[in-house]
Amino acid sequence: WARQTDVGSIEQMQTLAGWVEQELGAPDIIVNNAGIGVAGSFFDTSDADWERVLRVNLWGVIHGSRLFGKQMIAAGKRGHIVNVASMGGFTPSRFMSAYNTSKAAVMMLSDCIRAELADHKIEVSTICPGLSITNITQSTRFVGASAEEEARRQQKATQLYQKRNLKPQTIARAILDAVEHKRAEVP
Repeated sequence: WARQTDVGSIEQMQTLAGWVEQELGAPDIIVNNAGIGVAGSFFDTSDADWERVLRVNLWGVIHGSRLFGKQMIAAGKRGHIVNVASMGGFTPSRFMSAYNTSKAAVMMLSDCIRAELADHKIEVSTICPGLSITNITQSTRFVGASAEEEARRQQKATQLYQKRNLKPQTIARAILDAVEHKRAEVP
């Protein structure tokens, strides 16, 4: 049952959560995995760029964790929330301030709600992949660059990430392992 949802929109997330609750009941496991990139100088990163990356990367996790966590609590179910952050959350970078800040915030949010949900027997895991082969490199906005230069940087980033060869399937296995073994944080 695929549903297209803007995770940064509380209205769309409420609609999704309502549908899930009505059609499927409270979830056992929720994975907050949406993410977008923005790269470039802190001083070239506009307010709109910051708002966009925080809306998806942080607010999407806030909405998903809150809405589905409330469903789990109300149903009295044990459950598991998985928030996908990034190794970027650990790593200061002179050209990834917005992205890395959003992922560091996801890590702290996960720590906070892990403590709060422990009494409800709901686990929270934070997954922190590094350079992985997804389409994020092709969709990352490189601020302060012309369209031509942005395309070049996207291609260069894609090649770098491919060298590491961290595939989505490997990340999926790490998520499954975190849920099965109740791991709090998985770099």
